[in-house]
Formats: sequence, structure tokens, C-alpha cells
Amino acid sequence: MDSFYIVGGNQLNGEVVIGCAKNSILPILAACILVQDDVYLENVPKYSDVIAMTKILSHLGAKIEWKGDDLLLNCKNICLCDVPDELACVVRSSIFTLGPISARLGKAKVAYPGGCDIGIRPIDIHLSGLRHFGCKIIEKNGYIYSDASKLKCADFMLPFASVGATENIMMLASLTDGESRIYNPAKEPEIVDLACFLNACGADISGQGGNVIAINGVKKLHGTKYKAISDRIEAGTFMIATAMCGGEVILKNADINHNQSLICKLRKTTCQIEGDSDNIIVKSHNRPLSFGEVETEIYPGFPTDLQAPICSLASICDGYSIIIENLFESRFKHVGELLKMGCDIRIKNGVAFIRGKEKIFGASVSATDLRGGASLVLAGLVADGYTTVDNIKYIDRGYYNFEDKLSSLGANIKRIKCEKKVDNC
Repeated sequence: MDSFYIVGGNQLNGEVVIGCAKNSILPILAACILVQDDVYLENVPKYSDVIAMTKILSHLGAKIEWKGDDLLLNCKNICLCDVPDELACVVRSSIFTLGPISARLGKAKVAYPGGCDIGIRPIDIHLSGLRHFGCKIIEKNGYIYSDASKLKCADFMLPFASVGATENIMMLASLTDGESRIYNPAKEPEIVDLACFLNACGADISGQGGNVIAINGVKKLHGTKYKAISDRIEAGTFMIATAMCGGEVILKNADINHNQSLICKLRKTTCQIEGDSDNIIVKSHNRPLSFGEVETEIYPGFPTDLQAPICSLASICDGYSIIIENLFESRFKHVGELLKMGCDIRIKNGVAFIRGKEKIFGASVSATDLRGGASLVLAGLVADGYTTVDNIKYIDRGYYNFEDKLSSLGANIKRIKCEKKVDNC
């Protein structure tokens, strides 16, 4: 597996373009199953998760064609209703296909999804929602079977504002005759983006981003040309990197409104941050002060996907920090690797107590999940000496050309290719 080799100590300066949101483009790809015309998606980063999702669509019968960084899809001839284990186990977002396949073909067979091991991420809310709309769901031998021959419109109250369940139900309801409502839906920008994409294809959805999403089912959806929103987690990662390394960085194609919870914390560290819906400018010229306490919450609270990166920031801040993880019980796996670099972190009952150190040290560490892997890269950028980060296949799931973007800002980082035929790689 490839590794990152990092020599720490360089400031970050310059401009970097933030790509389209991974957490938007994956459900949008699943939503293409509902559309029987050409869909042209602009500027789609080739995250490994995106490649995995296109393989699922190809298996179902879709035509996929890359045109540079753009993606042309046609799902007119989709006829298979199954997503086998060898495809589903690669990407968590495979579960997003359950609703669209059910709505399009009247039945579905989807293997349980894979993805990063960050804790229990039950799909019971997805299944409960689909049942509420008339799907007969059977779980057997590692597969989810859906009989959607008797779909009906419905009102459904989510017991928890699950992003994935909101998206699955919204896609299913788009082709279900009648008016449906989702109460207590997730409010993330990615939810709004999916609704905007579906509406661009002829769906009738309103209320996205609010407390109730209303969906008037339509007979069919037409093709469209669409560009997903920018990735607020990638933008947040680069903001944290700048806070740690120092310098001045302009994030192009980044919406400051999507990262307010992070920005409030970074401003406490002496960072200067300004911007609008297109660009964010981050300036950091001193050792960061402690930001105090961070508690992960559903949007618009602090995102769990930035918990690991800000943990690395806390490790070099002047002072003590507390990070509380409320959403995933296994999302502190990166801490064990940060300890190898001299970080002072204690974990107790889902809470990280961190004493910032003026200097941490390079080490050989290994990524165990996507965001945890990114946190190790950030720590390596400020560590004394060199750091190797192994198992970066996890990082590639949500950061495209990560090392190239960091290098363009002045970081000393390069990818070490591992030849499959070489032993002990």
C-alpha cells in the first residue's frame, strides 16, 4: 500500500482549489439511478469512494464515461437490482442505492455496506423509513431485500437526524406517487445539494435544510448538468493545516457559511479567517492558542469528520483542550498513532483531554480510517523530523491529490508507491 513521506516544519502559503463534496457526490451518483436520461456531473474528484460507486452503477447497467474531470452517466438501461458484497463492502455509501433501486425497479437486493471502521453506524433508520413507504424489507445472509411493488406516499419522523436515512428516503419518495414529508431530517449542506440535484432533474422537493422536507412524487426524472457543492470537510482540513503550520492560504471554491462551527474555534487560536461563498482566506503567524472545548454534534454543530484533524491541532496548541465525540464511539483510533509522535492525549469515556506541546516528533504511523489518516498527515506537517503515514488508501477515499495540494502550498510531502510484487510493503 502507498505511504506518505513527510518532512515537517514548512509554512503553508498560496492558493488551493477545494473539490466537490465527497458526501454530496456519492448520494448524487446513487440518485442517478432514478434518471433515465444523460446526467452530466461537473468537476468530480476521483476519490476512491467515487470510483467504487461508479463500479456499482456500471454493474447495475449504467453507462459511465469520464470526460476529464467531468462525469457523464446514463442509467436508462439499468436492469439489475442487486449490489453484491464485493462491491458494497468497499464503500459505505452503497447503502444509498437501496432507495433508488427500489423506486426505479420495484425491488432491490443490496449487501450490507462497508467503509471506515469508526464505530457502529446502524442502517435501521434507513430500513424503517423504507418500510414506512410500503417496502417489504427482509434481512438475510448479509443482504437486504426490498420488495417495493406497493410503494405509497407517507409522512415519516426520523428518530435521529440521520444524513443517510434522510437521503435514502428523499430519493425513494421522489418517484412515489403523492405527497410525502420527512420530519426531523438532517440539515447538512449535502442534504440541500441532493435535493437541488433532484429538483434539477424534475423532482418536486421543498424544505431541505429546514425541519420538514416535503416531496411531491413525480412519474419520471429527466437528465441535467450539475455541479455539486464544495467539500466543507476538505476545506476544514486545510484550514486546520494552516492554523498548525502557519502562513496564509486562500481556499478557492470554498463556502465560509458551511464551516462556521470550525471557524469559531479556529479564531480562538489566533487565526484570522475571512471569506464568502466562493473563497476562504486563512492567516496564522503564531503558535496557536488552545481553542478550549469541542463537542461533535449534528449540523450545524461541529462535524465529527473534523474531530480527528482538530485533535492534531490541539496537540500543538499552547494550553489544554477537550474534545468530546458524541456520534461514533470508535473515532479516537488516531490517538494511539499520535501518541507515537509525542502528543499528550488521554481518552476517557469518549472524551479526549489534550495538553498541547510546543514540539512533537516524526514517527512511522498508520491510518486506520479516512479522517484519522488526515489527522496524522497534519501532525506530520509540523513534527520535528520525518513522518511516514502508511495505509493511505483510507485517505484516498475522501481527499483527491492530497499530497499535491499540500505540496503546492509549500509542504514537504510525497507519495511513496508500493509495488505489489515487493515483499513486506
